[in-house]
Amino acid sequence: MKQIPGTNKVCKLETNIDDSTGEVLGHVMELLMSHGAKDVHYIPVMMKKNRPAYLLNVLCDEEKRKELETIIFKETSTIGIRRTYMERTVLQRTFETISTPLGDAVFKVVDIDGEKRAYPEYESAKLLSEKHNLSIIDVYQLLERSYYEFSRHH
Repeated sequence: MKQIPGTNKVCKLETNIDDSTGEVLGHVMELLMSHGAKDVHYIPVMMKKNRPAYLLNVLCDEEKRKELETIIFKETSTIGIRRTYMERTVLQRTFETISTPLGDAVFKVVDIDGEKRAYPEYESAKLLSEKHNLSIIDVYQLLERSYYEFSRHH
């Protein structure tokens, strides 16, 4: 069955921050994600008077906007936040747990015009990497091979 991607609306919050440490920026990112942001990232920018800074971008549902803006105002020195509403296309996804040679792992699975793609979830890969003392790159590669081997037999 052909799967049709869905659309939904999101709010993008953005602000420039020119006087913050990396530790503070990391903390703000963690807070925003733990309070419902869909995505958070920083882009290095140059501001007026040649000051290096970061552009903070946050994607969220409208219901979370005010709470996330409050976090940004309380946790950074910004005095203004821009917001844009936009539509996005998202693939429907499911989560599957399969047994691999390293142990159970969770995969995000999407369907693109009948082609099934699976992506190991970071937390699963990280735990297995630490458990087996392997690089996370090696773990990702092994998990991907394991998933496709598993899917051929099921």
